[in-house]
Amino acid sequence: MPTRTTLAAAALLAVPLLLLSVHADVSAERLTRLDAFLEAYVADGKLPGAVLQVTHDGEAVYHRAAGHRDIEAGAPMQPDTIFRIASMSKAVVSAAVMVLQERGTLVIGQPVGDFLPEYAQTTVAVPAEDGAYDIVDAERPITIRDLLTHTAGIGYGYGPAADRWRETGLQHWYFGHRDEPIRETARRMAAMPMDAQPGERFVYGYNTDILGALVEAASGQPLDAFLRAAIFDPLGMEDTSFYLPPAKADRLATVYSRTEDGDLVPADADTPFHGQGHYMEGPRASFSGGAGLLSTTADYTRFLEALRRGGPVLGRKSVESMTVNHLPGDLAGLLPGSGFGLGFAVLSDLGAAGEPGSVGEYSWGGAYHTRYWVDPVEELTVVYMTQVLPAPGLDDFAKVRALIYQAVK
Repeated sequence: MPTRTTLAAAALLAVPLLLLSVHADVSAERLTRLDAFLEAYVADGKLPGAVLQVTHDGEAVYHRAAGHRDIEAGAPMQPDTIFRIASMSKAVVSAAVMVLQERGTLVIGQPVGDFLPEYAQTTVAVPAEDGAYDIVDAERPITIRDLLTHTAGIGYGYGPAADRWRETGLQHWYFGHRDEPIRETARRMAAMPMDAQPGERFVYGYNTDILGALVEAASGQPLDAFLRAAIFDPLGMEDTSFYLPPAKADRLATVYSRTEDGDLVPADADTPFHGQGHYMEGPRASFSGGAGLLSTTADYTRFLEALRRGGPVLGRKSVESMTVNHLPGDLAGLLPGSGFGLGFAVLSDLGAAGEPGSVGEYSWGGAYHTRYWVDPVEELTVVYMTQVLPAPGLDDFAKVRALIYQAVK
């Protein structure tokens, strides 16, 4: 069997660099430094492979596939490889909510209970002594805006009442194995004690999955159908879906796990992250708006560019509302120097962030080790995808960012 280094080298030769027309404000020569970085990380076994797409002022200035989508099979990564994007799904479903606001179907200040009645009155678990907790009524109804900003008090089931969330099978962000519609899962969540009072603080969790159920209730369509009609088809996102069509099976990247020793091994079903997931085989019944989508760098770039330009999916003022900080202070310990808009982090303090970028940038990533950001000041859109979960010790996000910004003139 070929060694990992041999396979990596073969893939790098097999997949050519796609360096497209470069805008005058980006150095083509400096962008090529990304090549050496990606090649080295694949050859050293830090990454199985990756696809990076950089768009400047609407033009693709860099689109590179390196390494393998499946090391064991010797299958090279391609620019159109399909990835599990996990929490990068959140921005898409948040945009869908804003589409409904633009259509007059809802306003984000409304109570969630107007569309999902079980959320009209919720409860909160308050920590007590010795790991116990008390359950109290929520002080006010959860609003749609609370869900968009992750201030509804809803986590991933690991809060004070973790025992109840675990017993009901509602712990963890992964949904692909669930043989029930998202509307029913959201209904069961409403009966659980939440982690904080609505509006009290930022709690990252099931908020966008519940928004997906709300989109279904408000639109009268399944979430996948609504996203297809409102976002994917208008933008030409042909490779974005919750589950993989059988004809595209040979384009899905394999998930690898990085061990504490730095080795890459294929993720298996015994891991707490569901191995390769149920994206091709399984019930295919749950549309997880918070973590369930598959996509490519090209498709996701189309979505982000539509936000950056303020059309055609959403109007400019809706995008402005999504991309400003809706929280007081910053999210210390989550993303330094950032607040949170309606679906993603918004950079508010470049010094605190400690990395190159611009104030006003909006960004997020996914559990399978994917990342994106939009820098409106520099007119940059960046989508970087690989599949490593867990990924202890990897520093590729920061290095990719530095190598992109050093090319900006």
